[in-house]
Amino acid sequence: MASSPPTDRAAPIHQRDRITNLDTVRGIAVLGILVMNAVSFGLPQAAYFNLDAAGSERWLDWVIGGAGEIFVDQKMMGLFSLLFGAGIVLFADRAAAKEARAGLLSLWRNTLLLGIGVVHTLIWDGDVLVLYAICSPILIAVRNVRPRTLLVLGTAIVLWSAVLAVIVEGEVPASGEGLGEFWFADGGAMSEAVELFVLNDFFTRALGMMLIGVALYRLEILQGQKPAAWYRRMAILGLGTGLPIAAAGLAFQVTNDFSPEIAIIGEAPNTLATIPVTLGYLGLITLWNQRGNSALHERFRAAGRMALTNYLTQTLIGVAVLRGLFDSSDLTRTWIFAFILVVWGLQLWWSQPWLARFRYGPFEWLWRCATYRSWQPIRRTSGS
Repeated sequence: MASSPPTDRAAPIHQRDRITNLDTVRGIAVLGILVMNAVSFGLPQAAYFNLDAAGSERWLDWVIGGAGEIFVDQKMMGLFSLLFGAGIVLFADRAAAKEARAGLLSLWRNTLLLGIGVVHTLIWDGDVLVLYAICSPILIAVRNVRPRTLLVLGTAIVLWSAVLAVIVEGEVPASGEGLGEFWFADGGAMSEAVELFVLNDFFTRALGMMLIGVALYRLEILQGQKPAAWYRRMAILGLGTGLPIAAAGLAFQVTNDFSPEIAIIGEAPNTLATIPVTLGYLGLITLWNQRGNSALHERFRAAGRMALTNYLTQTLIGVAVLRGLFDSSDLTRTWIFAFILVVWGLQLWWSQPWLARFRYGPFEWLWRCATYRSWQPIRRTSGS
């Protein structure tokens, strides 16, 4: 790659032109998804879906696991997906304003993202970047569709997963045969119906939330442009509707003693809660972002600007520590949560100093160099 100075085509966004609300939401989302991802780093896959499968030995483990199910599971990925969807369209729009082949550049950029995701899956099989890359051509194609249409379409796609859960549950014997590693710590192969549900669940939630993210970006909701009272209502309605549904879903699983008979259908309430809780969190975070520019605001925004680097390093640290230094039988949800707090501290600590010296996070910079097929300056200069 030839070294070149930044041009209008490849210049970084100036600090004063950044949309701080996007950075803040992205920062909280990328830290939040570690809560559930860390479970799959350290425990058998089934523990991600079934609190009774592994890691829940004491009352504190159950409290941590239950809180994760109600407040985090699916919702933080939902926030991350909103931002990724908006980011794909934001890049495409800005590219279109600067050059004639914006569509090809956007597709090339997301082909590179697919490659990053494939490499990531070699380390950990819970990668979401591959899904985002696969969904990106759809988003680029429909980015100018009316926001209301995108909202309806995205919502329908997400809710389809809850409908499919009911259908697939009817295909699973009462004994749980075919659930395999989805529900049981000792693993085993999943049936085709259960595999279909798992793949559909991850794909439709990613695509649906990304479409909703595009709509919210077009409506200037993601950017934090609405009055505070608007976001306050959004938070109250979203959390007031979604959290009781998520809590009822967990209660349904607990009262049925995490029986295989409700393994699939028990996921449906959490799916129904995903959109309202995600929007509720968006409202709360935006209200906080509108309050000012404290040191804590700046740290979360920096974590968001380095979201790709922080997401990938969470995996590198998690696999190295939770799989390399411990056996899954020795770990509990309490120990995993302690690990999460340490990683949060590290990422909030290192993101801001790095961006004080450099324009991009290391993985963001490599992605940018490959996108424009030229060497992009990384060191920060005065005023940039």
